[in-house]
Amino acid sequence: MSRAAPALELRGIVKAFGSVRALRGADFVLAPGEVHALLGENGAGKSTLLRIANGMLLPDGGTLQIGGITRSLRSPRDAQAAGVGMVHQHFTSIGALSIGENIALAVGRGGRRASAPVPKELLAGLASGARADTLSVALRQRLEIVKALATGARILLLDEPSAVLAPSEVEALLAQVRGFAAAGGSVALVTHKLGEVFAAADQVTVLRDGQTRFRGPVRETTASQLVAAMIGESSADLVDTVARAATRAPAGLPSGAVVGTLGDVAIHRGELIGVAAIEGNGQRELMRHLALASPAATALVPEDRTTEGLIPAMSLTENLVLGRSRDPRWSRGPWLDWSAAGARTSELMAGFGIRAAGPGAPAATLSGGNQQRLLLARALDGAPELLVAENPTRGLDVRATAEVHERLREAARRGIAVLVYSTDLDEVLLLGQRILVVHQGRVTEASPGADRRSIGNLMLGIPDAV
Repeated sequence: MSRAAPALELRGIVKAFGSVRALRGADFVLAPGEVHALLGENGAGKSTLLRIANGMLLPDGGTLQIGGITRSLRSPRDAQAAGVGMVHQHFTSIGALSIGENIALAVGRGGRRASAPVPKELLAGLASGARADTLSVALRQRLEIVKALATGARILLLDEPSAVLAPSEVEALLAQVRGFAAAGGSVALVTHKLGEVFAAADQVTVLRDGQTRFRGPVRETTASQLVAAMIGESSADLVDTVARAATRAPAGLPSGAVVGTLGDVAIHRGELIGVAAIEGNGQRELMRHLALASPAATALVPEDRTTEGLIPAMSLTENLVLGRSRDPRWSRGPWLDWSAAGARTSELMAGFGIRAAGPGAPAATLSGGNQQRLLLARALDGAPELLVAENPTRGLDVRATAEVHERLREAARRGIAVLVYSTDLDEVLLLGQRILVVHQGRVTEASPGADRRSIGNLMLGIPDAV
């Protein structure tokens, strides 16, 4: 009996952007009825591979087959006609339109429609006439999946679909993904969360430097193997840091001076406090109010590196000086000593491992990880009493994430109060000596030792979770 052809097969895929070779002969094979996780560091080629599979990019070389038939996908419409749908990390629905209108827009005039109805469990809570901007984050994510299924997709490409969900919502999402695969569909799941790989995936592929470095059944694979495949080395400290994603940081009684309050909860020097919340519950407003209450003593690392943290067209030195023109190290009365500022930038580049052509290089030329290092270097260079960080590792790969975590821990060891908000609850649990939960603008401190489900319930407003 012959085996069924792969649902999606990419072989020897090559793609370059100018002198940058994003893919160097990458392979990815997705079987029918399978959830296949795709892992890799930033720049490994994951997004490029998915965009080729969805017709958003044309490969420079290699072959793409769907159901055993070689295809040339020149647009997402071509992919849709071939039964491929992609769910992007950022929501694509139009808030002012109804759910029904958003679905119709996804299908398009004359577009392919699903031959089978969308499963009822996915449609629960999605009234056709309701505006998309009235939905919760979890329902908006579900709407993205419904839109793809409504086009007749039998192959789903999911790009970090759980990034803004609470734990119970993630569990529901992964159950929906598994149900789709059990019904004969196929899912390529891009994620940075190893827990999701082991919870939902059948197979896992790891890309590194544009090439396929690992492929195998999840049940025969360990977290350490995956991390080593992603980073290309067996760094015991880094592998352990990433694999311990559900391990709580050691708790301790507050001992330093109070530097501020979040809600009614005091923040002490030397503490590293994690903040958990579902998007839109007022956590950013509360944290920024705290930061603005004493701007001279507080440093803010905003979530959006390129619109709030840095001015991409300005040099590293100019970004360092930004907002700190009176720093005595480069302030000379009404003038700035750019030579001194450039020298300090070079010192910080060396100390924080910032890879750039030099202090005069535009910030736009830095990778996401190096931009984040620059933001942290600037924040900590001012010796603040309080450091407020919003999603400090969003979009960063395993290595850069581990480096940022260690910088935050070191800042707390030096007596700085560190307040970290992350949409990734595992990251909050990994870093926080205390955990604060924000729901509808109210701050609750989780009980010592509370597990992720209890904290997830607090994020959803269930008060008896701990």
